Amino acid sequence: MKAKPSADDELLRRWGELVSGAQVRELRALGLDVVEAERDGASVGSADGGRFIDCISGAGVYNLGRRPAEVLAALRAALHETDQGNFLLISEEKGDLGRRLAAFAPGDLECAMYSVVRGEAFDFACKLARGATGRPGLVAVEGSWFGNTGFALSMSERRDRSDFAPLIPSVTIVPFGDLLAAEEAIGPQTAAFCLELVQAENGCRVADARYVRALARLCRERGAQLVVDETQSGLGRCGARFACEQAGMVPDVLVMGEALGAGVFPICATLFPQRLAAFLDKHPLIHLSTFGGSDVGCVVAQRALDVYERERPWENAAEQGERLKEGLLTLAPQHRKGIKGVDGAGLLLAVDLGTERRARAFCKALSGAGALALPGAVARHTVVLRPSLLIGAADVERVLVAATAAAEGL
Repeated sequence: MKAKPSADDELLRRWGELVSGAQVRELRALGLDVVEAERDGASVGSADGGRFIDCISGAGVYNLGRRPAEVLAALRAALHETDQGNFLLISEEKGDLGRRLAAFAPGDLECAMYSVVRGEAFDFACKLARGATGRPGLVAVEGSWFGNTGFALSMSERRDRSDFAPLIPSVTIVPFGDLLAAEEAIGPQTAAFCLELVQAENGCRVADARYVRALARLCRERGAQLVVDETQSGLGRCGARFACEQAGMVPDVLVMGEALGAGVFPICATLFPQRLAAFLDKHPLIHLSTFGGSDVGCVVAQRALDVYERERPWENAAEQGERLKEGLLTLAPQHRKGIKGVDGAGLLLAVDLGTERRARAFCKALSGAGALALPGAVARHTVVLRPSLLIGAADVERVLVAATAAAEGL
């Protein structure tokens, strides 16, 4: 007698027929053929009743865990009190969030432009740098991943870049951590130097603090803007509010990603000082986002900031991140054929499996042992672990048990 298809299988079958069969096949190969159902804190349940520690976290969206109750309550209240708002009009909600962000961000990053997704927020940063400086040149480091939109796509390292050619012109890519190469690339026509302080998708490489501070001085001396994308490293993930604070510097432009809305409502922000806002003053309405900074989103983001400020999840990220990293490093010598190393900061960690094939197998085995994770989008021989910043020691231990089982199966 043929077994009845599971709830997950039936939903995946329909998805394959109506949306993308290739996506379903890829998810099955990675052990991610899971239909998300119940979500709570650090974990997610499947339609079939399975339970997993979520180490994907929407690529760092769920810093406060799945369905944070306080932020959900703010969303419910906002739906009774406001709506999307007119994107070019001023509202109390937009103004209040701007004030909160200015207080929360480091240094003189007092101004905000709202967006919906990371790529849009990064694209605005590049537009602002070009507009404010009157220069065309953009420099990024190899191994970056800024998103899927115009400037972001053009400055990210990805296999399918040529499928979207021609890309944004006047872009230069330099080696990671190479200050001499940066000095050669940043010239009179350079508008901005763009980087992630922790390259989440590229093995979680961490930029050296001295290199970052030297870059800031170099940009300042040559009139270029230093754009730091903290979509994945910011809002506490690396053990501080922002990784730039750990490096001892404040960028000219800071990209704050989707974790601002805590996975409850889509909102991002690009932060910058008053001196760059002068360009926007000369050209009002030069950049607009239909759904960026919606009034509902601004209410949700403010409540998320309440939770960030009260819970200080960066402290737990530092503590539990060290616990997770030490556990993984202990595994590495025992499984040299599989685990080659571990890198990253806080709760943004990458496990080096040596080859793409082993990384994919590791993800599949992790899923079977109760944890969900993805290979790096750039360094495909790595697997990225980025659980909730509020994860407890017991759930960290569950991840380590799953990683042990996955390593033993390689």
